Formats: sequence, C-alpha cells, structure tokens
Amino acid sequence: MNTEILQKAANEARGLAIDAIFDKASGHMGLPLGCAEIGAVLYGNLLNINPSEPRWLNRDRFVLSGGHGSMFLYAWLHLSGYDVTMDDVKAFRSKGARTPGHPEINCCPGVECTTGPLGQGIANAVGFAISAKHAAARYNTPEHEIFNQTVFCLAGDGCIQEGISREAAAIAGTLKLDNLILIYDANGITLDAPLEVTQVDDIAACFRAQGWDAVSIDGNSLEQVENAVRAARLEKNGRPKLIIANTVIAKGVPGFEGTTKGHGEGGAKLWAEAHANWGLPTDQRYYVSEEVRAYMAGLKAEREAAYAEWKSVYDAWRATYPDKAAELDGGIDLAANGLDPVKGSKMIPAFAEGAKLATRASGAEAENALADACPAFLSTSADLFSSNKNYLKNGGDFSAQNYAGRNFWFGIREHAMAAICNGMAYDGLFRVSAGTFCVFVDYMRASIRVAALSHLPVTYVLTHDSVAVGEDGPTHQPVETVTGLRVIPNLDVVRPADEEEAAGAWLCAMERNDGPTALILTRQNVPSLTASVPGMSADMRREGTLKGAYVALKEQTEQPGRIIIASGSEVYLALEAAKQLGPDVRVVSMPSMWRFNRQSAEYRESVLPAACVRRLAVEAGKSDLWYRYVGPQGAIISIDDFGFSAPGDVVLHDLGMNVENIIAHANAI
Repeated sequence: MNTEILQKAANEARGLAIDAIFDKASGHMGLPLGCAEIGAVLYGNLLNINPSEPRWLNRDRFVLSGGHGSMFLYAWLHLSGYDVTMDDVKAFRSKGARTPGHPEINCCPGVECTTGPLGQGIANAVGFAISAKHAAARYNTPEHEIFNQTVFCLAGDGCIQEGISREAAAIAGTLKLDNLILIYDANGITLDAPLEVTQVDDIAACFRAQGWDAVSIDGNSLEQVENAVRAARLEKNGRPKLIIANTVIAKGVPGFEGTTKGHGEGGAKLWAEAHANWGLPTDQRYYVSEEVRAYMAGLKAEREAAYAEWKSVYDAWRATYPDKAAELDGGIDLAANGLDPVKGSKMIPAFAEGAKLATRASGAEAENALADACPAFLSTSADLFSSNKNYLKNGGDFSAQNYAGRNFWFGIREHAMAAICNGMAYDGLFRVSAGTFCVFVDYMRASIRVAALSHLPVTYVLTHDSVAVGEDGPTHQPVETVTGLRVIPNLDVVRPADEEEAAGAWLCAMERNDGPTALILTRQNVPSLTASVPGMSADMRREGTLKGAYVALKEQTEQPGRIIIASGSEVYLALEAAKQLGPDVRVVSMPSMWRFNRQSAEYRESVLPAACVRRLAVEAGKSDLWYRYVGPQGAIISIDDFGFSAPGDVVLHDLGMNVENIIAHANAI
C-alpha cells in the first residue's frame, strides 16, 4: 500500500466533498470527511471493481448505507475512474444532476442501490451477499469460479440504531454470509447529541451474539483500515465481519470536527481552513493533484487487467457449460425485462372447472408453475410459508448448508426481509418475492417505498386480505392496509377475485420490470367466477386482470343502467346481486386500480362508460379511493372502521358485505 499517495487521495476526496457542499449550502459533510481513509483503502486499493465495466457480474459491491454522506461516494467514484465527471461533482444536489442528495440506483455508474432511510443499506447489503452466495452455488464449477465477490457496506450510528439492522444482522449470521463486510463509522455522534445520550450497547458483543466476527480499529488510520479489510476478506469461517472504525466526524473542520455540528453543512463555510488542515490549496476548490490522478489511472489499468483475466475464465465457463450460461442469461433477462404475459400464461395450466379455492392457494399453484418454468424465480417468507402458500415445492431451502436453495426462511423479520429482497433485486440476477400476512405489511412499508421509487420488480405475497380473517380480530384484520398500499407511487396492487384472476395477478407481477407489485390474497375459499359467468374463459379473465379491470358480467340491455364495481372476494357478491337486480346491471371486476388507470382512454371508457353515472363500488376495505370510479352520484359499500372478533362470514355480513346490502344500495342510486 502506498500510504503517502492514499493519504493525499483521502484529503483530496475530503476537499471535493466540502467544496460541493459549500457551493450548494446543502449536504452532510460529517461522513465524507470522517471516513476518507476508508474510501482511500477501498476505492484506492482493495475493491475488486472495474470502472470501465461498472456492472461486471463479479465486481465487489459497495453499499453506502448512510446515504446522507453521498459526497463520499461521488468523490470516490470520480477519483477512481467511473464516468462521474468533475462537472457531476459540482452539480451535486442540483435539479437533474447525476449526483442527487442521496444516492439513487442508476443516477450514475458505481451506485449499487438507493440509500438514505437509515438501516436500509445494511439489509440491502445482506441481500447482495445472499444473491452472491446463491449465484456461486448455482453457477460456479470446480474449474471455473465466476462468482466470488465481496459485499462491503459502510454504515453509521443511525443505521446501527434502526431496528432493521439487527434483523438483517441476525439473518446474515444465521446464513453464515462470510462474503459480507460491514464497516461501522463509529464517530460517537448522532444528529442531536453525543452517542452516549441514546446508546450504551456493546455493538461488537451484539453482533458476535448474532454470529458475526467483530474488530475495533482506528478508522482514520490507513494501515489499520487496510489490515482489517484484508483480514475480513480472507477469513472464510462462516461468519460475516463487522469492522468498528472509530473515526472523527467532520475531521479537519475547526470547531466542527468531533461535534454534533459536524453532521450537516454548517461547517462547509470553513472550507479554506479545512483545506489548510488537509494540505490542499486554500485559494482553489475542487482540487485534485496530478499525483493522485496518475495513481488512480494506474490502478484503473490494473483493475481492467484483472477483469480481463476473469473474463477469460467466464468465457471458458460459457463454452463448457452452455446450459448454465443460458440459465444465467435467462435470470438476468427476467430480472431486467420481466416475463411476457402471453408466454407466462401458457406456463400456468387452466384451473379445474368449478374450482373453489382461496386465492392464496390458487396463487400458489400459479406461482409454482411459473417458478418451475423460470429457474431464476426465488421466494422468501417471514415465517409464513405454510400460511401464505408461497413455498416453491421444487425449489429447495436456502441455508448455510445449501446456498442453491430457492426458498428463503427469514423468520419473523418483515422489515429486513423486504429490504433484503430489494438488495437481491438490485443485484439483477434473480426475480424475488416476499410473503407475509397483509396486515403486517406495514412493517415492510419503508422498504416497499424504496423499491417503488427505485423501480425494483419485487413481488409481495400478502394473504389474509380482509376482515374475513375473522376470529383473530381487528389486530389481524386489514381494513386500511390495501388503501395504504395503493397510495404508494409506482406500486401495483392487485386483489384478485378467484383462481384465474390469481393467475392473472401473478402475470401482472412477473410482467413488470419498472416497479414492485403487491398481491392481496384471501385466506377463505372463494367461488370461481368462470362458473358464475358463462362464456368468460380463463384467458379472458387473465387478460382482464392484466388490464386492471374488465367487464365480468355484461348487461343485457343496449347500455348499462347501473354499474357495480368490486374487487377480490366481493366480486362474487356483486355478481350474485346483479342476477337479482335486472338485465341493465354491469359488473366490473377491478383487481388493480393503477393498472386500469394506465390503460387507454378508449379501453377505460369501454369498461366504465361516462354516460352511466349510477355506480356502486364494493370492497371490504376503506372507501377513499373508490370515489374516483363511482363519481359524485355513485355510492360505496366499504368498511371504514376496524373489525371485530367473530367467524369471518359473520364479520363480513355484519359489516355490509352481503348480497342484500348490495341490492339495497344499487336500487338507491
């Protein structure tokens, strides 16, 4: 290690960070300035990366969990030769910049995932490590090791304090992910106060108790950082590694370093004094020396040579194992582009006529059919495989003893599960789903939101979808939950009515390549709509689900006089009511509002003609979003309060989800 040049690079990275933050009077200087030596060791020496091929399959992954310190990442990406220009650095936090306030996936090369909500990045890193272990188990051969990357994560006190980090650490320890190195920026300062005000934990002991190795070092010593990272990478003992790097927040800024004031942008006005402390010009900003430029250029050439060596092994592997190569290519394509729904529908056999299944059960049949045809499909559960029915029967179990398994047991850790699935999705090799009870999805909400804004095609299997859960009572009966999911931008929510709509719901999820999908499934059996509506084929109903809404029962008059709109288990009730209401009633099944909203104006008009204003919406959930579809003259049958403990059919009936109530409301509009 060239200590002199790396210290120079560390200080120049500090300079880029404080200069950009000063220019924009916005940002967080504490982490970039305090962790500069960590960046120098990783980006200036030890990371196996190739800036010329930023998505190289076997690159080391670096996750900045403390995303507020984004200038750390942008400075090092620029210095190490990624396509991050000095103009990009100067545009920090500007509208349209490739260097936004918190790192976002695809904002610029070298950013592996969207980070900012504290703790998420730690769980994302666990997801990357799982993906790497799974890929190695499935594709490496004795003579061709094409996957052996290490996953690095840099996190601060805030990340460590968020509960998701302990959930994720427990999973990583259980799975013996010794390809994961977490570097803890332990500067002893949180935003409001010294750390001792809110934390007395022995972090090393906590992580050791969860199956990790832990070591404490001086994080501002290049030698100690390098020695710790080298040892952690080499030690393959089945234990992930925690490096507690004791650093000085805002190092070098007089009056700010080592204090709570060092977290934000306030000290950036002292850039000249800080420059002097770092040995940088005090009359020049955005300074990078020729020595550092030359060193980094030479290192980039070495990394390109190492990549070329790997590429020769990879090409030999592809030639020797064309079936494995085709499977890997198929997984990458599925993760990036989704599954064509016409092709996907052929993978799912039609259900038996007159089937009466819970949509969790019919959804499981569809899911397993797709998984059998798509080897890159993976399934995870928060201790609810038996209840969600999302277990892949031919997939095997992922564990420390079997990294090739396709079912992931995450225990009762919904938040970490969702963020880990994000990490797996960011990695881009596999397609992943996560299962829990619908009412507990709020534990996952922060991760789902990040998946939606990051355009990750994760699928959520959420069962026990309404007050029909029954005797477990209001703690387990989702009422507002589905509406709460529907308001998340770029999240498709699909609530199918029966077995063929459940198949269509899975086609919706697998088709998407630009965002996540939540499948809202029943515990109770529901009648088949195919049997209820003669002439409605399985293909027609799957296609209708893909469009978000369709005419499930067409009126026998020239135009509909009334329209009943329903979703999920309430569609059957609407059909039964329509049979008694007369020939002018149209029934529309609307499993997915936002998929319907994305259809053409012509299609939307064909399903919900504007001329028909006598409309009734029926759903065992909150009413709020249905007003868009019924209009000012319409009515809604909904549940706008919590349920109660009783058999599910009693709860549904007493809260208005019955044929008689639908008839009464339809006659009143």
